[in-house]
Parts: sequence; C-alpha cells; structure tokens
Amino acid sequence: MPAPLAPPSPDHDTAPAGRLPVAVLMAGSCLPVLGAVLLAPVLPRMQDHFATVPGSSALVPVVLTVPALALALLAPFAGVIVDRLGRKGLLVAATVLYALFGTAPLWLDSLHAILISRVLVGVAEAAIMTVCTTLIGDYYSGELRDRYLALQTMCAAASATVFFVLGGALGAADWRAPFWLYAVGLLLAPVMARVLPTPVPPKDGGETVAQTPRRPFPVRRMAGVCLLTVFGAVVFYTVPVEMAYLLDDVGVDSTGTIGAVTAVASAATVLGSVFFARVSPNRRPRLPVLFALCAAGFLLMGLADGLPLLIAGAVVNCVGTGMLLPSLVTQAMARLDFADRGRGMGLWTAAFFLGEFLCPLVLLAGKRPAGSLASAVGLLGVAAAALAAALLWVARRPAPADVPESV
Repeated sequence: MPAPLAPPSPDHDTAPAGRLPVAVLMAGSCLPVLGAVLLAPVLPRMQDHFATVPGSSALVPVVLTVPALALALLAPFAGVIVDRLGRKGLLVAATVLYALFGTAPLWLDSLHAILISRVLVGVAEAAIMTVCTTLIGDYYSGELRDRYLALQTMCAAASATVFFVLGGALGAADWRAPFWLYAVGLLLAPVMARVLPTPVPPKDGGETVAQTPRRPFPVRRMAGVCLLTVFGAVVFYTVPVEMAYLLDDVGVDSTGTIGAVTAVASAATVLGSVFFARVSPNRRPRLPVLFALCAAGFLLMGLADGLPLLIAGAVVNCVGTGMLLPSLVTQAMARLDFADRGRGMGLWTAAFFLGEFLCPLVLLAGKRPAGSLASAVGLLGVAAAALAAALLWVARRPAPADVPESV
C-alpha cells in the first residue's frame, strides 16, 4: 500500500486544551449511530401500530434505514458547506435540528410524516458526522489525530450496543419512547458552542490557506479511498446487522444469547480500534492485511455449523473491522489540506454510510445464489480476500515517476 500523503501541519495554537473538546466531538460522532440502531427493537410494535396504513410492511423498516441513505446522499453537500461557511456554527445548528427532527415522531400520528422527519434527521446527521471528523483533522495532527480517529470508531462501536439496549428497554413501555433520546442534542449543542474553538487555517509561509487562490478539489486522491470505504462499510456492518439471523440459522433463538454474542462482537471491534490507536503508524497492519483478516472471519462464519465457530469467526472479523475503519479514515484525512477537508470528509462520510445502507442488500443478493445467509457471508469473505490480494499486488508494483501517488 503506498504511504499516505503527508498532511499539512495545523496551527497548534488553535488546538483545544484538555479532554472535554475531544469528549464533545466523540459524543457528536455517536449521534448518527443512535439513529441507526435505536429503533431496531421497536420496529415490530411500530409495525402493529401502523398495520392499517397501506404499504406499512415496507415503510416501517425504512424508518430505521432512511437516515443512513439521506446521510450518504447529502454528506458531500454538507462538506461543501463546511468548507465555505465554517465548521463550528454548522455543527451547533445541525445538533439542534437533529434533536428537533429526531423527537418529532413523539407527536406525529402519520407514518408518512414520520418518514419525512427521519429524512430530515439524516440531513442533520450528515452535517454532524462530517463536521466532527473534519474538526478532528483541524485540531490535531500526526499520531494524536490517528488516535482520536480510532477513538471515534471505538465510541461508535460501543455506543451501538448501548443504544440498542436502551432502545429495547424504552420500547418495552411504548414504541414512541426511544425517540426521547434524540433530545440529547439540545443538551450537547450549547456545550459544543462553549468548548469547541473556531479552527484557524494553518499558515503557509506568510499567508493562511484561506488567503491563497482556491485550487481544484483533489478528486483523484480521494476516489480510491472512498471506493474502498464503501466496501469496507459493507464489511464493517455485516456482523452487527446479520448476527441475529446467523444465530437463528444455527438454532440459537434466545434473546439473551443473541445480546451476549452481539456484545462480544462489539467488544472485538473496540479491541481492534484500541490496537490501532496504541501501535505506532509504521507498525500498523496495512489495508491488504486488514481486509484479509476480515475475510478470514467471514469464511469461518460461512463454514460454521454451531455457535463456537460462529463466535470465533465474528471475533476475528470484528477485530479486523475495528482496525479497518480508522485506517481508511486516516488515509482519507492524510490526503486533504485544510481548505479541502470539509468536502473530503463529506465524501468519505457519504461513502461509509452508503456502504452501511448497501450492506443488507448485498447480502440479500448473495443469499439467493449461495442458498443461505451463511454462504453469502462466506462469499463476501472471498470478495474481501480477492480485494486484499489485489491491493497487495498494486502496492508491490513500482509506481511510474510521472504518476501521482494514489490508492
């Protein structure tokens, strides 16, 4: 894998002191995860409530997934706004709108109106995720930036399990109750406004980047890593999205066991992210190795005929995905200057959430020819192994002297 381009050095006088700004950015990065998993436990009860609405069998599941689709489609536009209008103000405004749109189903009685509110949640999530990741790149550099990007993955993986449990507990009272959690945005927005400094463009000689003429966006630098991120997101979400169905196929239908196995897989993802953050950059596994590790986990899961082998495959895969996601985002960040960082992170965020949206569709498409979900997961493992081999082959090819370095 070619070494990533060296990032520009930010003005460290503008980097926020202390850990509170980092904690705020991590909390903001978890808000899109809240939308992705919170409602999963209450979908059956919501389906019963809207049973008389035509097409509800298709519309109710879309309530869960449509924010991710909206986020994937709109994150690039959010990135353009970030670069042109600034970071901090957009983040605070988007967090407030996230709370307002997220809690709207508490008083909406129309399924179609709820769907519209969920699309608007995705719009707010696109801005929040893009700005949080961009600000990490603005405030920090080098190994510290890599460590915080890995921490972002850890927080997302851990919060997914917490939000799933909270959604189930609140949903036991009423299917609308989990929507109250979106109000956390109203608590977080004023903290963001107070503790996050406005980033200042780094100086290039005697001028800041903002004073230099605007140059074309580096599309070629970002294209490869964004394509890899779409596939990487499919790999990342396969275990959390499909594990319950895979357990059911091997005869496990206990909700307690399903929850425990999901927690173990989530812990493995966190472990991979911790390893990525703790290891120095020159000793971290490269993308071919990480895709190969994820592939090995999928192949074990595809061959599993019982619970032990299925858990072992999931753990191997999730350790790999825990390193894969921060590896992809750090490589994307390293290809961006300050003036391009919002648009670049918008594209990367769009690629990641597009992969999240495509994940169940890809496995559904593979299930038909393969004959079972486990076999489809095995086929995905074969595809990941093929990609690892291709990346290794590309990395070993000598690059022509007149061709710019790219993924």
